[in-house]
Amino acid sequence: MASDIKKNTHPMQLPDHVIGRKATQEELKGSYRRLCMLYHPDKHRDPELKRQAEQLFNLVHQAYEVLSDPQSRAIYDIYGKRGLDVEGWEVVERKRTPVEIREEFERLQRAREERRLQQRTNPKGMISVGVDATDLFDRYEEDYEDAPGGGFPHVEINKMHISQSIEAPLTTTDTAVLSGSLSTHNGNGGGNINVALRRVTSAKGWGEVEFGAGDTHGPLLGMKIFRNLTARCFVTAQCGLNFSSRGVRPGCTTMLARHLDKNTMGYLQWRWGTQSSMNTSIVRDTKTSHFTLAMQLGIPHSFMMMSYQYKFQDDDQTKVKGSIKAGFFGTVVEYGAERKISRHSVLGATVSVGVPQGVSLKIKLNRASQTYFFPIHLTDQLLPSAVFYATVGPLVFYLAIQRLVIRPYVRAQKEQDLEKHRESSASDIARKRQEAESAVLLMQESVRRIIETEESKLGLIILNAWYGKFVTDNSRKHERAKVIDVTVPLQCLVKDSKLILTEATKSGLPGFYDPCVGEEKSLKVLYQFQGVMHQVLSPEGEALRIPKQSHRIDADT
Repeated sequence: MASDIKKNTHPMQLPDHVIGRKATQEELKGSYRRLCMLYHPDKHRDPELKRQAEQLFNLVHQAYEVLSDPQSRAIYDIYGKRGLDVEGWEVVERKRTPVEIREEFERLQRAREERRLQQRTNPKGMISVGVDATDLFDRYEEDYEDAPGGGFPHVEINKMHISQSIEAPLTTTDTAVLSGSLSTHNGNGGGNINVALRRVTSAKGWGEVEFGAGDTHGPLLGMKIFRNLTARCFVTAQCGLNFSSRGVRPGCTTMLARHLDKNTMGYLQWRWGTQSSMNTSIVRDTKTSHFTLAMQLGIPHSFMMMSYQYKFQDDDQTKVKGSIKAGFFGTVVEYGAERKISRHSVLGATVSVGVPQGVSLKIKLNRASQTYFFPIHLTDQLLPSAVFYATVGPLVFYLAIQRLVIRPYVRAQKEQDLEKHRESSASDIARKRQEAESAVLLMQESVRRIIETEESKLGLIILNAWYGKFVTDNSRKHERAKVIDVTVPLQCLVKDSKLILTEATKSGLPGFYDPCVGEEKSLKVLYQFQGVMHQVLSPEGEALRIPKQSHRIDADT
């Protein structure tokens, strides 16, 4: 369990070192009695120590009140301190099981979300810039010898597309969507604007009505329906009428989808209109891979397509992918990769090689809900030089930008966020430090008795213990270690020549506090057991049990 919760805005410490999340009421009572004996004000005659003992005794008592109450404990175990902060618990009938409490918590959360409904939108946008760079690989030098600037290849932007949409919740079931787009290709362009009204009819489905207008396709009237048929199957249907100078053009699309297993979906789609087709596909998505197999029969295009994507299990969410698509239009092979370059940004590059399409390089940047897409057409022919530079060029460019721009930016951003976190928690850390120092003073007499008992039977003696950030890497020697001495608090936790710490954060232990907020921490202990020296370094978040044979220090060491 966490070390801090709030109740009536008053923080308190929980006895993490003795009990875990699944502790019984008897274990909880035993821990409570032990801490009460340690912090009881009547055990201290010094006025200052007596005052400090009263403060810590009250914190322990308030923590026990929360954990000894089944309802409060269930809320805390499931949702932590934020669960106890939710308004409305005081008027809720007391529940008997964590499941009922979870349902009540979710109901209160939904009520709070409804109050914020009018303040939320979901903006989405895309900017696409098409580049014609065929002059780089497919040109006759003699044709440009006499032309001004003929020595430089001619690269131009031949098409652009911009689209944007926002959602405006009207009620808990109704949403309005406003979207628009502008496009231009070789000097000719146009745009359109659409308004859609979506209503959630039940837990199984929703419907949407769309109205649109533009200078290229004319007015548009459409309708879309989604419906869950079973727990494993759903269907969508979309119909529309496009009014243009050539008359009314109807269209309709229906898709049926079914879960084939936990990670696999099957799709069957029919499209009627000016370009009628039938498409079927199987998509398998797992933690490490994504596979798609699709086939389409239609007018004017029929094709088969297969793609595979491998997901690396790293912090940058790196993915590599490849696909092949063959049909009446020719054959296209694509391969590429994408990687997370910052907290909200993903950069990807794909090389497309096809007949008769030629070679293209597609660069895409996703920044939150905005997408920037740059398709670069390199050549109309299959030239090895174009394939080579399309593959190696983006890789070299990315490595250079990663080293010179992205890494310094991410490092600076982390340091800035860490500094803000330190500033916001400075007063809280100062209070916890004062509480820890008071706890250490109150532990002195108990620790003296524990040491005497352990020495009499060659038991467990904590010689030195430090908690915080240790610098062990030679490349980080310039950094300063940030640790605190926790020898006394650890010795106070020794019972029957054993010390047991749970996986909970160690900064919540009595006599501890966080000396380096937001940084990785460890607990280093030098102890003596049966007259033999032992040493262990325990990372934050890991359980620790001592003594252990593996901690023993050899005589040579």
